[in-house]
Amino acid sequence: MSDNQEVAVPAVPEEKPVLSGDPVEKTPEQIQDDWKAGLSDDLRADKSLENIKDISSLAKSYIHAQRLVGADKIPVPNKFATEKDWDAVYEKLGRPKTADEYKYNLSEDQKVDTEALKNFSSQAHKLGLLPTQAQGMVNYYNEMVGKQLADAESISTSQREKAMTELKTEWGQAYDQKLQKANTVVSSVFPKGIMSINLEDGTKFGDHPEVIKAFAALGEKMGEDDIIKSDGPVYMTPNQIEKQIGELQQTGSAYWDKNHPNHDTAVQEVQTLLQKKNNEEVV
Repeated sequence: MSDNQEVAVPAVPEEKPVLSGDPVEKTPEQIQDDWKAGLSDDLRADKSLENIKDISSLAKSYIHAQRLVGADKIPVPNKFATEKDWDAVYEKLGRPKTADEYKYNLSEDQKVDTEALKNFSSQAHKLGLLPTQAQGMVNYYNEMVGKQLADAESISTSQREKAMTELKTEWGQAYDQKLQKANTVVSSVFPKGIMSINLEDGTKFGDHPEVIKAFAALGEKMGEDDIIKSDGPVYMTPNQIEKQIGELQQTGSAYWDKNHPNHDTAVQEVQTLLQKKNNEEVV
């Protein structure tokens, strides 16, 4: 570099002087504290004003406080409060003085367990429930129980219909007679209501075909012992008819031997049994 070569010097921005009349940008904290500027030091330092951001917030707080003036205030008991302390709070809130003063709106056709309702009222009073709260609990319980009963009845009805269909298919013409025998056994031997016992799956004891078949078989056994007698003709199930036809058509039987003196009788018996099996009128 020669002695006569000029060196470029970077330009320095000219500082603009701050005039006394120019606005100064303030921080959020400064803006928040501006409304406190006219307060004394002790008021500005009061912690109750920490969350008051501006005059509008202060006004809202004041209006809310004014609305509470004269209102009946209920102090909240602390963890050391006694039962008597809580009773005073419950009574101010509107709890009846005694459990007997709870009144419930129940439907006219609703069955009421008076003893259970009395015990509930006693517990509700102990827990400090208001009448509306106690009524709400009773309504909820009734709705819940009602739904459970309706669901159980629906399950039981479905199972009962399924059982009857199965038995009609299996017993055929003997259905009514066998069902009568089963019912006779139940009513004459077993405790009342045994068929209505609720099982864990929601069905009743008497809704199951195996149970009804067992009672019908017992009825037939008791009929053989002259304990239970059926009026009118005795009907056979399709399986019983098949078994009897098989016995008549055994190899070497009269059914197959035209020269046998009982051949015509055996053939007629088989035809009669087939008609019964097919639910045809026996001629």
